[in-house]
Amino acid sequence: MAMRLFFIISAIVAGLGLTQPLRAQGFGTAARHAVLLDAAAEQVLFEKEADTPFPPASMSKLMTVYVAFDAIKNGELRLDDTVIVSDTAWQAWNNRGSTMFLRARDEVTVGELLRGIIVLSGNDACVVLAEHMAGTHELFVEWMNAAAARIGLTGSVFKNANGWPAEGHVMTARDLATLALKLSTDFPDLYPMFSERSFLYKDFRTNTRNRNPLLGRFPGADGLKTGHTEESGYGLTASAEREGRRLVLVVGGLSSEGERTRESSRLLQYGFRNFKTYPLFQAGEVVTTAETWLGEDAIVEMALQNDLRLTLSRAQRANMEVSVSYMNPMPTPIAAGQEIGTLTVTVPGRDPIIHPLVATSSVETVGGFSKIGAALEYLLFGSAGRTATQ
Repeated sequence: MAMRLFFIISAIVAGLGLTQPLRAQGFGTAARHAVLLDAAAEQVLFEKEADTPFPPASMSKLMTVYVAFDAIKNGELRLDDTVIVSDTAWQAWNNRGSTMFLRARDEVTVGELLRGIIVLSGNDACVVLAEHMAGTHELFVEWMNAAAARIGLTGSVFKNANGWPAEGHVMTARDLATLALKLSTDFPDLYPMFSERSFLYKDFRTNTRNRNPLLGRFPGADGLKTGHTEESGYGLTASAEREGRRLVLVVGGLSSEGERTRESSRLLQYGFRNFKTYPLFQAGEVVTTAETWLGEDAIVEMALQNDLRLTLSRAQRANMEVSVSYMNPMPTPIAAGQEIGTLTVTVPGRDPIIHPLVATSSVETVGGFSKIGAALEYLLFGSAGRTATQ
């Protein structure tokens, strides 16, 4: 007797519309690789060659920082721990590319090394920190790859701790965006290091400025890391927060520092101006109800297990549909939390967004003669002849 019911919830979504991909609107970027991500909804607003691996240069230092931050969070490392710069690290990385100007046998703290990496992009600081944490640079790189796999970076392979050009050392723009989001959400007490504008190590008064071109110039910008080599071009992993809303941006393959600044600012500005995050349903909020078949309760309520928020274009507000699909009447018994339906968000030109609907409470099956009576009642009168338990 059960039949499939497909029900369109139109009142909830009147006037709202998920944006089409920005490429379809004629929006583009000079960057070879790009991702613009809304952090709250974890929704991509724009992407270009987001899953194509490329040499990330110093942007891969974010993975080094992640491993260190994670160790600090777990109590395995402290900011005031003292580190001695090894002769080996100094000989290999003294004035080799961007540097913190560490000297052999210097005593430096973990906090200073992290600022040397984040603010000064010190290649030497990365290796010194790696040796301190893992014993060898090589073992630390293994830790980096293991941590990357653990947090879902599927297109990244690390060959060193500082992003120095090496065959096979690659990341994707999507992985960099994921990593940036993890740094901001997993380590709220440490993340403010990325917004520090300058850092002076000992008596060196050159190279003290943070290379992030958006800090102090783009309202709300608070991180994260630049990168540049001849092969990879100019790149930036950036984040900005306005009125509690965070956007994460990754661009790579730009031709100059100026183009990097312009494209990064333009993409972030577009995201803030043209999109807004809308809450559709809260976790546990009843979305719809279904009649039950031979249930002690006449109906069962359905809800989402997690909040559903979507970032929508302010320019397009007419194309989104939300639908729910479930069996009606719903066979019993039903357990609280059991998946008994689906909620689907559909927008032309995009893959459907599907979320499971679960029962908010258990419904047992009536027994004995009550089962026969309930079945006859439903066949004769439908749900109108039944009373839901209050």
